Amino acid sequence: MRRFATVWSRAVYPTTATCMTLAEFEQHLVPLAELLCTSLHAHPFDPVPARAVGQELVDAHCTTPEALPQILGVVDAYLLLYCSDPSRLPPEEARARCARLQHAIAAGFARALQERTRLEQEALSRAALTAQSQIEQALHESETRFRAVFEGASIGIGIGTLDGRVLEVNSALTRMFGGNERLVRDRPIKSWVHPDDGPNVWRMYDELARGERDHFRTEKPYHRPDGTVLWTHLTVSLLRDPDGAPRYMLALIEDITERRLLHLRLRYEATHDALTDLPNRTLFFERLEQALARKGDAARFGLCYLDLDGFKTVNDSLGHSVGDQLLVAVAERLQSCVKGPGQLVARIGGDEFVALNTDPENSGDITELAERALEALSTPVLVDGRELTVRASIGIVEGPAGERTAAEVLRSADITMYRAKAQGGNRYELADPDSDARIIGRHALTNRLPVALEAREFFIEYQPLVRMSDGSVEGAEALVRWDHPRHGVLGPDRFIPLAEHTGLIVPLGRWVLEEAVRQACEWQVRGIGGTRPLRVNVNLSPRQLSHPELVSDTVAVLENAGLPPGSLCLEVTESAMIRADDAELKPLRQLAELGVGIALDDFGTGYSNLASLRRLPASTLKLDRSFTRGLQQQPADPVDLKVVEGIVSLAHVLDLSVTVEGVETAAQAEQLRDLGCDSAQGWFYARPGPPEQVAAPMPLVAAQ
Repeated sequence: MRRFATVWSRAVYPTTATCMTLAEFEQHLVPLAELLCTSLHAHPFDPVPARAVGQELVDAHCTTPEALPQILGVVDAYLLLYCSDPSRLPPEEARARCARLQHAIAAGFARALQERTRLEQEALSRAALTAQSQIEQALHESETRFRAVFEGASIGIGIGTLDGRVLEVNSALTRMFGGNERLVRDRPIKSWVHPDDGPNVWRMYDELARGERDHFRTEKPYHRPDGTVLWTHLTVSLLRDPDGAPRYMLALIEDITERRLLHLRLRYEATHDALTDLPNRTLFFERLEQALARKGDAARFGLCYLDLDGFKTVNDSLGHSVGDQLLVAVAERLQSCVKGPGQLVARIGGDEFVALNTDPENSGDITELAERALEALSTPVLVDGRELTVRASIGIVEGPAGERTAAEVLRSADITMYRAKAQGGNRYELADPDSDARIIGRHALTNRLPVALEAREFFIEYQPLVRMSDGSVEGAEALVRWDHPRHGVLGPDRFIPLAEHTGLIVPLGRWVLEEAVRQACEWQVRGIGGTRPLRVNVNLSPRQLSHPELVSDTVAVLENAGLPPGSLCLEVTESAMIRADDAELKPLRQLAELGVGIALDDFGTGYSNLASLRRLPASTLKLDRSFTRGLQQQPADPVDLKVVEGIVSLAHVLDLSVTVEGVETAAQAEQLRDLGCDSAQGWFYARPGPPEQVAAPMPLVAAQ
């Protein structure tokens, strides 16, 4: 920061009119540099404090025409180099903040300079009035003082009559118009009209000429003789005679052309993407909020949210330079799709673009825009001699203005875009409120999961496993439920995929294992199951299967509870077990060697072949209910009978017991017993419930 202040002082000091030495000036800049650094890293970011920097520099007499460009030039070139912390602030965000800080400095500088000018203007006005009122008593002294102020002022001064004739101008005003005093004096005031004049400029001038107001201030452009435009801050005051009657007009003109151009440049840089030159997120949100704020039944909007499919692969394989060139080409093609004045294309993220239509006639206009975008991207892009295929997913939101906020619209478009991407990409989807609600609901459940585990909102229900030979209970499967404080009891299909995705399935799975093992011990202590202790089955997710502490955690839970390994069976889905390699199957083999049962769950729903069963450490095969559904009808489906019979025979050859899921009728249970199935579970026997129901009598299928 000290180095930045040194560089800053050396660059700005030659342009100042200060009485400080260079060392004193550098010391004066140190707290200003600290203020800029603090503002740069502030959260939330607020550029307003930087205005004080501009004001301080004006107070230090850094007011020559070259001062402001030097001040901002050093900030632009060196602030990020010496004062930015990349670990706290990404470079792209840092550059955007630096631009807005420059804007704030310029604004503070301008305001302070304007205030100083105002004070000068007031002093000049007082001097003019004093000279006019005392002209008879001290004409010579007043004229001398007035001329000193008039000619020595750094701003342009002109005096004119009420009918618009210019009587006198000073040298500063003459220089503003190219140095030709006659050109300025020979033109009547009302001939200085410019197309960009504000709507009230000439109305206020007429009111002042009629004596209805004493002064007015405004920004006004003028045509210069060389064809350029002079932007000024204009103050016009009415000078009255001793009787109070309007007599002359005094115009004070400050040249703000350079300041205005700087403001426009900084505004453009702050609202446009540096890579593609498209409007950025800031400008897009401004336009979107304007579109949504419109009133009336006819006010509608349409938004296409576009994300490139597979863009990360381009960056990872070909480099960010190629990725940047691809983004530039995509931006050019998307820009060509915009055809109306109410349409805007912007880049709001890495490979994320939006197209906004603020005045669509109907929803078809938005879908046509999406189709044009996909068509424009369908031709491969040539980058560094390579033809790159570009695909994109688009989410479309369309509707009346005034019903949703900009954040809600963008969130809906983002959700819809990911829905298009999930369906294969290279397509567009229309926003669906129901779909948005489901996704937002899943997000809410995901955020609640860690709290729910700590608050013990989960509980376990048990579904009995029945031995088919005699109808006795041989165990139960532990099924976790979530007692959500708002949504009530949720089944595992609502939250297990979320827990799997977030990694919370590991601590949740350990809790289920501990609770199930504890319950199995309680059953054994109470003697439920008789001479053959009940077994508890616990589901194991794919992420738990790959967890490095699976074996040690399972052994620790069994030892802490005092449950024999043979009373625990871990159920792993067929797809997870078949997909696992030997390294991933090693923990299951170790547990199987300890005596823990391993069940191949949902058999038949995956893509395995029967021969692969030989390499798996499974002791039980759980046949999916889809195989046995045909056995519920009378007569039973002969194809299903043959399939089940074949699977059971092969499983027994491989020394695997067979458990059937989804048994719902007595006829189905009878058929499965006849086919040799070892055990079963389903609503025919009992629905999942509290652990007490495991001890209740089960329907008995008579042995033959």
